[in-house]
Amino acid sequence: MNPEPLPPDPLYRAVDLRAIEAAAADQPLMQRAGLAAAKLAATLCGDQGAAILVLAGPGNNGGDALEAACHLRQRFYEVSVVFTGDASRQPVDAAAAYQRFRQSGGSTLDSIPENTRWSLIIDGLFGIGLQRDVSGQFAGLVHAANALAARDRCPLLALDCPSGLDADTGQQRGATIRASHTITFIAGKPGLYTGDGPDCCGEISVAALALDAARLAAPGGMTIARDLFAAHLQPRARNSHKGSNGNTGILGGASSMVGAAFLAGRAALKLGSGRVYIGLLDPQACAFDPMQPELMLRRPDALFAAQLTALACGPGMGNSHQATALLEQACALDLPLVLDADALNLVAAEGNLQVALASRSAATLLTPHPTEAARLLGRDTADVQSDRIAAACEMASRYRAHVALKGCGTIVATPDGRWFVNTTGNPGLASAGTGDVLTGFITALLAQGWPAHEALLAAVHLHGTAADELVAGGIGPVGLSAGELIDSARACFNRWINGDR
Repeated sequence: MNPEPLPPDPLYRAVDLRAIEAAAADQPLMQRAGLAAAKLAATLCGDQGAAILVLAGPGNNGGDALEAACHLRQRFYEVSVVFTGDASRQPVDAAAAYQRFRQSGGSTLDSIPENTRWSLIIDGLFGIGLQRDVSGQFAGLVHAANALAARDRCPLLALDCPSGLDADTGQQRGATIRASHTITFIAGKPGLYTGDGPDCCGEISVAALALDAARLAAPGGMTIARDLFAAHLQPRARNSHKGSNGNTGILGGASSMVGAAFLAGRAALKLGSGRVYIGLLDPQACAFDPMQPELMLRRPDALFAAQLTALACGPGMGNSHQATALLEQACALDLPLVLDADALNLVAAEGNLQVALASRSAATLLTPHPTEAARLLGRDTADVQSDRIAAACEMASRYRAHVALKGCGTIVATPDGRWFVNTTGNPGLASAGTGDVLTGFITALLAQGWPAHEALLAAVHLHGTAADELVAGGIGPVGLSAGELIDSARACFNRWINGDR
């Protein structure tokens, strides 16, 4: 049986979490965090008497680790605490945790004991307040923790955020813990779910510490979950026909790139579009898709003449003068428009297309990967990746569009400043054509009347879920192909509509 669908989780940046902590300063948050961490540690570690290594840093994250060490000692584990701070210079709460640990009979070490086989390692070096790259002594401890966890095949539990990971952006700041588990406190942080976050965090759990974070501060963003678009997952009326389910248009397929347009069209067809028209720029292209003869192939001018309810431009479109002219025509149409791949590169290069997008009244949706996003923003790819949320929000504002910045932890941003992080998907999606399939999914939902925001959220979430279900069934992630996503997504989407898990 598939697991119960998870609700969307609120996500907070570090500055907002500091405000929440200040508002709850009268509550024993560090003690609650230490207890929550100790409970999870005991679950991961198993038998009493097992050896646990705790790395406690100089700040409040180290205080959380010392509180956890107190509880684990009380549970009769063999706890070794390596403390890297100065007890006389700790923050108030961390200093109190240090004193409680010492008063309970605990002692601290300056270095990791040799010749010990660890059952669990706890990372409490740095939390969400990291302001510099991890280097020197701290980098040595990070590298040692990663190596010992691999050597002893034991869990590595990070407290709040793996040391070295930027909790706001998901970027690694120097040496970084590669945790098998992360227990994060109060609420989720966006950097745990995007960029390098998923590789560094492992399995994530949230300990609210008896706080209602949303009551104290509005979240900056949310994870994507089915609840956000469930109202549109409606069964079809029995008395319906193909015209009831929208007409999707796909513009692309220049010479040697027809397959991209076919993938998008097949995806749109199997996600429920009543009709799918493909306008191919290659004049020598075949007259029909032998693998999917239901698709209706047209020349580009004939595509615009069809009664479309949504249009996608870009898959295999190329960068010719013809492509530019056709894209300018497409921007003038009063219907939802999805731009991907070559269409995005043309927009980045042509000021008149940027003006045309900004003047549109119908919904515009952009689905760039990081390099395409860099072109749209006039930056380099590394700059986009350094703060994926900020980049997605800037594109949404600049182009008055709904944006999906693809990658590990796809970011969906809206023109009014909201942002969402997707948590489905796996490395199998890092292959040619998967973006074309996503474009087809989005456009099919738009063609069927879904609002732009919900269509983008649902398609991104479904795209990743389809890949996850394939991998769970033994297909991929290595070698997973774009075409395999389509049938998996169709099956998953129909289960969602039927209320199945």
